[in-house]
Amino acid sequence: MGAGPGPPLVHLTGEMEYQKKRDIIEIGRRLHRKGFVASNDGNISIRVSDHEILATATGVSKGYLTTDDVVVVDPLGRKLSGSGEPSSELKMHLVIYEKRPDVKAVVHAHPPVATGFAVAGIPLAQCILPEVVVSLGAVPVAEYATPSTFEVCDTILPHIQNAEAFLLANHGAVTMGEDVFQAYYRMETVEHFAKILLTAKLLGRVNVLTPAQVEKLVELRKKSGVTRRLPSCQTCGYCGSTGQPPGVIRTAGRPAGDTPGAAKPTGVAGQNPTPDDRRLSDIITAVIKDMTQEG
Repeated sequence: MGAGPGPPLVHLTGEMEYQKKRDIIEIGRRLHRKGFVASNDGNISIRVSDHEILATATGVSKGYLTTDDVVVVDPLGRKLSGSGEPSSELKMHLVIYEKRPDVKAVVHAHPPVATGFAVAGIPLAQCILPEVVVSLGAVPVAEYATPSTFEVCDTILPHIQNAEAFLLANHGAVTMGEDVFQAYYRMETVEHFAKILLTAKLLGRVNVLTPAQVEKLVELRKKSGVTRRLPSCQTCGYCGSTGQPPGVIRTAGRPAGDTPGAAKPTGVAGQNPTPDDRRLSDIITAVIKDMTQEG
């Protein structure tokens, strides 16, 4: 299902610019308070018109932003106004806006647990939480690329049209939304999902929802008026309901079965552990061993 154009964009007025900057400041404060960013990490942007995008400047703490720390750029990233300089990671935001007309805001942060999954190369793709299936869907992992380069744009391209959030290998997470608050709430959901999945794996059992259960959630989503594309078992290939083997995600430019970060079934009683499970189990075992030795 393709993305719709979304609500119309209007030209940025002085009053609107001030309010949108205040929204970015508020989201930066929340990210910092939650521990989703440290130092000058992360960046936030809002597309307010076809020609104007508000974005956090480079080298500023997201927990202590002022209106001077938010710049206005055009769709090519050229600064139109503001005292600071646009973040070098703005390229990633711009390619999302180019490919997704419905997206009006992008948040990039480093939530610790979700970023841990990104470092391990493990997607948050298991259908385990009804709320996540309905509101977010699967969270894939984009291949590693040097931050702030155009390489990042290439690695996220396969995921922009098929997800509302994705992890950046060895880097962090990106969420999108119809406004900056929705993008932020999705970041909260990604980290919450990661914490619960990690806890279940530590307890040794992850009960995955069946395709039939997911189908009911998809229907519930439709009845609640959510019509936008959301990846689930039906689209990510995790349950095999797309006619592909489980764990295969069709991605432009890659043969089936050769997609880094493809979703795989994990942790269900009676199933053999997947490489992702074994890798995470080894990590957890090593951490516990180190903690025991230190004690």
